[in-house]
Amino acid sequence: MTTTLTQSGSDRDRPARSTMKDVAQLAGVSVKTVSRVVNGEPGASVAVRERVLQAAERLDYRHNLGASTLRRKDARSGIVGALLQDVGNSFSAGLLRALEDAVREAGLSVLAASLDEEPERERGLVSDLVARRADGLVLMPASDRHEYLLSEHRAGLPLVFVDRRPHGLDCDSVTIDNRLGASSATAHLIAGGHRRIAMLSDLYEIETARERVAGYRAALDEAKIPFDPQLLVHSVRSEQEAEQIVTDLLGTADAPTAFLTGRNILTVGAVRALRSLGLSHQIALVGFDDFPLADLVEPALTVVRQDVRRIGTEVGRILLDRLAGDTSPPQHVVLEPSLVCRGSGEIRPPSEGIHRD
Repeated sequence: MTTTLTQSGSDRDRPARSTMKDVAQLAGVSVKTVSRVVNGEPGASVAVRERVLQAAERLDYRHNLGASTLRRKDARSGIVGALLQDVGNSFSAGLLRALEDAVREAGLSVLAASLDEEPERERGLVSDLVARRADGLVLMPASDRHEYLLSEHRAGLPLVFVDRRPHGLDCDSVTIDNRLGASSATAHLIAGGHRRIAMLSDLYEIETARERVAGYRAALDEAKIPFDPQLLVHSVRSEQEAEQIVTDLLGTADAPTAFLTGRNILTVGAVRALRSLGLSHQIALVGFDDFPLADLVEPALTVVRQDVRRIGTEVGRILLDRLAGDTSPPQHVVLEPSLVCRGSGEIRPPSEGIHRD
């Protein structure tokens, strides 16, 4: 089960919840007996247990897991916190589902929230999850330093970083080789005859964005193609921005013949611009990250695919191992992305210039 975590708000206007005392009165037993039943402890007969459960159902009683956690010897809440950049994004959503599947059989639920590249929001949500006694934490950090988690790490809270590596803290991580992905995509476009290759990138402060830019530039250097700073646009944050930037670049005198977009929403913006300009079959495009329907646009999109399911599964595996008592040194798993050729990245540069429909 996955639920979404939001910052704490007011409890006003909420109806009063039934308590353990209410259940005890209706069932005609002691509060201690109710506690045994709802916590799955021995000491109550089958008939008494059935009476308590029926009373709880009639009163719509919901057991307070947080309170019982304080009393249990293993101090487990059954909750794993997952703080990702945007749970509405297809990459984060796919990763979240894979993580949920990986931990479900262990009886764990996932409590998820979006960070939106806001370090203060990250710290606040981490604090909330620690207060809720989360059994473990999966973090796609917005912050660039993570010493603030040292005390929790030393206290034994399993921490697994995903997509981005920890800094100032040595703990488990699962990432992909972003530099390799971007260099492979750029080299693919170069092999197709392109020399004017533009790249749209996310915030330079984000480690994955820096690594992808480094891969792009390394491929240009390898092919001895001079780097043109006008063709690298940083800090593109939305589909709308990407659409406008692609439109503007294609309106210049020495326009690019190919684009590499640094994340899936930027790819969507580029597709919209090319379609609007009637250039979808003349300008090559490779996007970083696959996403639903990428194979159904015309031409189908060539992408650098991250195996999101494997990433989430690896995160879940490490987390469960730590919860089971694994105290081995931190694991830093780096997975290789793959280039999926579908058509848009195989368009060769126009021999007689760009012709708009």
